[in-house]
Order: sequence, then structure tokens, then C-alpha cells
Amino acid sequence: MNKIDWTKREFEAYVLLYAAHCNHFESKEEEAYILARVDDATFHKIHTEVVIDSEEERLNKIQKYISENKFSQAEKENLIRDIKNVFFADGSVDVIEKKVFNLLKKIID
Repeated sequence: MNKIDWTKREFEAYVLLYAAHCNHFESKEEEAYILARVDDATFHKIHTEVVIDSEEERLNKIQKYISENKFSQAEKENLIRDIKNVFFADGSVDVIEKKVFNLLKKIID
């Protein structure tokens, strides 16, 4: 896998869209939360990438980006909080979302 040329905003969009899409259902509330965090163009560009990538590719990209880029502890905490907010955006968190949250938390921390 080559170096991932995302901005931090694009990376954030990728992680949040992956979180929203992990149970194969993206609610309007999850989408609205993400659009409040990133601009329309970034959302749509990254959304296509998330949908096309396999589960393994998604996790590998996230892990690779984290390892290749410096994140402060505060940035990591903010990202984890935003992921949690995506999961709670529609008022409920299912089993798949809980598993993905724990996995993402391990990767990011």
C-alpha cells in the first residue's frame, strides 16, 4: 500500500464515514453529524472511497495513516469522541458499532 495522501480533514472524514457505514446502514443523523464536521466536497470524495474499500482495506488505511502522521493526545481524544458521537447520532448503538468502536479506539490510541 502506497503512502496515503489525505489531509487530516480527509482522514477524519474517512474514519467517521467508516464508523457510520460499519453496519452497512448510514442513518441521516450520522450523515448530518459528519457533514457538520467536514465540508460537502470532502464528504462525497471520501464517501465513495469508504464504500468501495473492503473492511480490511479500511482498517489498514486507518492504521497506516495513524502510524505515518503525528497526532497529539488531544487530537486522538477528539477523534475518538467524534467516532462515539457518530455511533450515538441515531440514538442507538448496535453490536457491530460497539465492536468497531473498540477496534478503532485501539488503533487510534
